Amino acid sequence: SGGTRGITLLNPSSQLDTLCHIHRSHSVADNLVRMVPFDVVWKDALLITAAVLLGFFLLYQFLRLWARSTYKAWLSNPSTPLDVDAFVDSSVHPPKHVKVVIVHKLSVGDAKPKPGAIDLSYVDSPHVGGLRVTQNLTRRDGSSKNHISLQDGARKVDIDGDAASKGENYPLVVGTIRMGFGHHRIAYATSSWAKSDPCVRETYFHDLLNIDSSEADLIKSTDALYSKMSRITSNLGGIFEKVWGMAMLQGDADALRVTGLMAVWLRPLMKGLPLDTPIIATHSLVGLVAVACGFTNVINLIIDNHAQWFVVVPGALNLCQGPVNYQKCLRMGIKAENLQLVGHWIPRELVDNISTDCLRRIGRAKSGYGQNDGPKKARRVLIPVGGAGAQRKFIVEFVRALGPLVKSGDVQLFLNAGDHKHMKSAFLSALDSIGVKDFDTVGTAEGVMRFHDRLLDPANEPNANVTLFAFDDYFPAVATTDILSRVTDILACKPSELAFYPVPKLMIRRVGDHEQYSALRAAELGDGTLEAREISDAMCNMDLFVGGCDFLTQMNESIMKNNEQGIYDGCKNAVKLALERANKA
Repeated sequence: SGGTRGITLLNPSSQLDTLCHIHRSHSVADNLVRMVPFDVVWKDALLITAAVLLGFFLLYQFLRLWARSTYKAWLSNPSTPLDVDAFVDSSVHPPKHVKVVIVHKLSVGDAKPKPGAIDLSYVDSPHVGGLRVTQNLTRRDGSSKNHISLQDGARKVDIDGDAASKGENYPLVVGTIRMGFGHHRIAYATSSWAKSDPCVRETYFHDLLNIDSSEADLIKSTDALYSKMSRITSNLGGIFEKVWGMAMLQGDADALRVTGLMAVWLRPLMKGLPLDTPIIATHSLVGLVAVACGFTNVINLIIDNHAQWFVVVPGALNLCQGPVNYQKCLRMGIKAENLQLVGHWIPRELVDNISTDCLRRIGRAKSGYGQNDGPKKARRVLIPVGGAGAQRKFIVEFVRALGPLVKSGDVQLFLNAGDHKHMKSAFLSALDSIGVKDFDTVGTAEGVMRFHDRLLDPANEPNANVTLFAFDDYFPAVATTDILSRVTDILACKPSELAFYPVPKLMIRRVGDHEQYSALRAAELGDGTLEAREISDAMCNMDLFVGGCDFLTQMNESIMKNNEQGIYDGCKNAVKLALERANKA
């Protein structure tokens, strides 16, 4: 207090202010010290980042210039009649040069297109009478692929273009690629009309994969990747299936550019044929190769029901199966003179017997219902597996869900595993899990025909409620579905090329989002269901098929009405157009 000597007491409030001031002074000083090196570090970091970004930008610009130059060089060396840029209108769909060049280089590497032609021979098809199957004239060195020499019965392909003059019969080449079963199935359907047409002198089945060569190897590697991805994503489901499905919708103008470049590389596979030979392509790549070679009469059969640049061919007459796809192709930018609506790709055997087969199915469907005499008939369900061997998980679950109906005798199953051993094992496992021990197995083309012929008689039934079809050879794997379509009540399949068939269809889970539009086509025509994405949806449709006769009757009646309008005459019309164009040339 006041009596204390040598000590000056401050006001407590003033003392606190003084201490805070001193603390703030030190803090500001410390911050100033810290900020100097901090700003220098960030300045250096920003300069480095800017330099890196500038480097990437310059590199990308250089890459764009290189890709544009490379793309133009590819188009001019060699120069071909195939002009994708003009067809898609580059002012509307400009090329992404970097994307096109990188994808093409990943496909073919640095290899240059070969200028020559592969000499061809042919053998008579052991499966289809009157059909000539092409192959390489000579055996490829080191190849293990089956080859028939001239000494063993093959004959050299020698189409005399001059003989194909106006008023005479014409040779016709059906070009295809075995990528799955679909393109081959459509090729066989087209051949069935061509070889029975009196104006066709001879029909050649020209599968580019069957021409043993480095060019065929390129196609094979691409197909192997597609098949593998289809199987994996279909079985995994979820996000993997979704991403793959979306990828199947991305067949844009650049995808056509990439396949166009590949077509130039594949020209030796077709250059040995006269350029005025009519070509019907059931795979767009075949059509592109033909146009790149200079063929003057090329017809491309557009697959599916979803318009994409990837499935059309510049310089060819592109044919559509349905009016929606036709309209979308026109809106996409394809000129009317390059496009025509003709109907579905169906083999002649099925079309010629539509009325007979539908009336037989209606009779089976109505038996035992209302005033119709006779016992109720089991519903025959044909379940085929596609060429890629996808859908295993869904199909196996579907077979298991059908177990109670099979055991009760309400459903008969025709299971076509094709030439996929893993699907045969999967079917056997599924049958074992539902307790079906008594079933028949058919493993030959002859056995399939005996089965078919027997069931054409309405009084006959299969020997067992389940028949498993499994083969070592490729042809019966494809043909069996077509053959059994006449004697089944229901075709349960993904909405692929089979979605257009004149058979009552249960559309099951798709592989690739582009297929969904084919299911819509079937449903609108009244010959198929909407796509059943889940097992529960598929079983709801089965309840309609099994629980009465109206659903099956309506579908068969719709098929007969569609047939009267020529809905299923697509292949017939394709052959007719090819011959008309040949006659005008």
